[in-house]
Amino acid sequence: MEEKPEVNTPLRNHRAGFVSIVGKPNVGKSTLMNVLVGERMSIITSKAQTTRHRIIGILNGMHENIPFQLVYSDTPGVIKPSYKLHDSMMTFVKGSLEDADVVLFVVEVGEKVAEHEVLPLLKRADAPVVLVINKIDLSNEEQLKLKMDEWENEIQPSAIVPISALENANIATLFDAVVSRLPFHPPYFEEDELTDKPERFFASEIIREKIFLNYRQEIPYSSEVVITEFKEKDDIIVIRAEILVERKSQKGIIIGEKGEMLKKIGTQARHDLEEFFGKKVFLEQHVKVEPDWRSKENKLRQLGYQE
Repeated sequence: MEEKPEVNTPLRNHRAGFVSIVGKPNVGKSTLMNVLVGERMSIITSKAQTTRHRIIGILNGMHENIPFQLVYSDTPGVIKPSYKLHDSMMTFVKGSLEDADVVLFVVEVGEKVAEHEVLPLLKRADAPVVLVINKIDLSNEEQLKLKMDEWENEIQPSAIVPISALENANIATLFDAVVSRLPFHPPYFEEDELTDKPERFFASEIIREKIFLNYRQEIPYSSEVVITEFKEKDDIIVIRAEILVERKSQKGIIIGEKGEMLKKIGTQARHDLEEFFGKKVFLEQHVKVEPDWRSKENKLRQLGYQE
């Protein structure tokens, strides 16, 4: 009797894959990732370009009786680079598209479809694209239908899911659309891992968020936060942070009159740090002038912007 040749079929008892969230600045990508992962991982403010790195959030669970591991990448908003920092940010976006198993392309209801900045980048993705139309709470049914048809004609996505990340509307539908498109694959990370980023990274992001919330114009964009010490003790975490700015005048603005502004940032950041780490936090901050750090390749490398 003739033997049947062996057929290598993938294990169909576990789904795992990388999901990249892409879009223009301020369309709600970070809010969406935090809703999907259930942890406050990405910096969220109303200012554009707040996410500078590729932040990974890991979610394990069951979907239709099959265990899964979703590895989300929240990427910086797609912009036209005007600093070396921006070039590095766009490198993170391109990299996340190239290794994605599913792409979540997030747009707002009011965005123009024609000549959209993200469209050329989508060509890098060899993965199903789920179009997420966010902020549907700001439109009516007729506007939404027109927009969905417009996008359907432009990119022929694998699925279109209208949502409101802020109001948690239609998130379950989106979740189903994503998980059902994940390949069958063993998990990439341990089950208790939430992210690939170290604790220091999240400490610096929380402080940086407060800078975005409290200052206007160029200050948030020309500042960076470096954690110089992160010591976890039994009852407290000791964090020392350096806030980098590009000019001496910016240092004065960050510190404020009699140090009031720096104190305000510290109080707000400490509150969120204690909530995030679940422990008391001692936070010490210093402001340092690092001229034109956004344009210096070696400085960007030190700060983790260039791989």
